[in-house]
Amino acid sequence: MADRPIGGTPRLPRAVLFDWDNTLVDNWVSIQDALNATLTAMGHAPWSLADVRARVRSSARETFPRLFGARANEAMQIFYDRFTAVHLNTLETLPGAAELLDTLETLGIFRSVVSNKHGAFLRLEAEQLGWDRRFAHLIGAGDAEEDKPSSAPIAMALEGSGITAGEAVWYVGDALIDIECARNAGCISVLVGDGHGEETAAADPDIRLSDLSALAKMFTTQ
Repeated sequence: MADRPIGGTPRLPRAVLFDWDNTLVDNWVSIQDALNATLTAMGHAPWSLADVRARVRSSARETFPRLFGARANEAMQIFYDRFTAVHLNTLETLPGAAELLDTLETLGIFRSVVSNKHGAFLRLEAEQLGWDRRFAHLIGAGDAEEDKPSSAPIAMALEGSGITAGEAVWYVGDALIDIECARNAGCISVLVGDGHGEETAAADPDIRLSDLSALAKMFTTQ
């Protein structure tokens, strides 16, 4: 993948907001485990890891009613009970993530997370990694009135910074929903990775990069 910044070399942002899963960390094994326990209990066929990576984008409170109808609440209880039991055991940071966060901290750039993982789990995982101190806010599903791609969690993630959502804010993610979220908030969208086969090229992110190291380079070469 060719790295593509907007219009050559963009102005550095005042704030960088991050998606969590598959952007900074990998915890898909636990997500698959909990989801397949739920699917099986609900009488559905389990999903492969590739299916989970490709299909899990929206929060459970938005996805489960579509999957399980009137049994959505029951399904969420099964999912969260199982995920609680396993999610800290398989958590891994992605290559370049720690170094990128170090760079942003050195530069004094405001940092928060906006994820569709349930907020309580997000904050437990950040604490497990010792990363809770790296971010001003860790905003997950259920924390704002609406989950991403709504702009509501972006606004929460910027609280106390004195920074308004706009071109001075970059939102970094790995999927189409992250591009949509950034666009809905009027922020610069940064797509890291291949987009998992989604129509991310048509969505035209403002910045498209191969990995987190390429993103860090944008901050260290200016």
